[in-house]
Amino acid sequence: MPATFREERLDVLHGLIAAHPLGALVRCGADGLCADHLPFEIAAPTLDAPFGILRAHVARANPLWRAAGGNDDCMVIFQGPHAYITPAWYAEKHRSGKEVPTFNYAVVHAHGPLRAIDDAAWLLGLVERLTARHEADQAAPWKVSDAPAGYIDKLLKAIVGIEIPLTRLEGKWKLGQNRSMQDQASMAHGLALDHHPGAARALGALIAANVTPAS
Repeated sequence: MPATFREERLDVLHGLIAAHPLGALVRCGADGLCADHLPFEIAAPTLDAPFGILRAHVARANPLWRAAGGNDDCMVIFQGPHAYITPAWYAEKHRSGKEVPTFNYAVVHAHGPLRAIDDAAWLLGLVERLTARHEADQAAPWKVSDAPAGYIDKLLKAIVGIEIPLTRLEGKWKLGQNRSMQDQASMAHGLALDHHPGAARALGALIAANVTPAS
């Protein structure tokens, strides 16, 4: 991890998780490495979780929750904006041609022990919070209470909560901080005009907001 790319500010790391909540939970199972892709919420730090707490839920049929309570940590990977970087955006390319492409990105790796929570009230609170968060931009936000209570109770019995108190949180913001301010500004401008909007433009905005003198 080059020091130039290391991101350690907790609010920034939590911000990426909140903006890109679909995490890849990786653990070592009986058959080797396993990965589950789950939408998480990130909660504030506590004494036993100095970097915050991740919470999600899985289907009761998913063996993930039965692996909880062991001694091994799991890792959850959150991927933020990412895009291809053409050497055409570098000043040196036009002077000598001595440049090559790269890929820029922002990611968070979250580490901690896996806990299972089989409690209807806890699960209801979680799904209500997740729903409120992801429905917030809808013209008429759907609420859990819009569905019949008996129907929701039945579905809650089919899921199990998981919780990961974070003991380590690593952020890598590879945004070209090792390049000149001119190159960083050129990358941000090029990405803003990218014909594939979304991730590329989001990365461009992230680079523009983090332009720093080359080390």
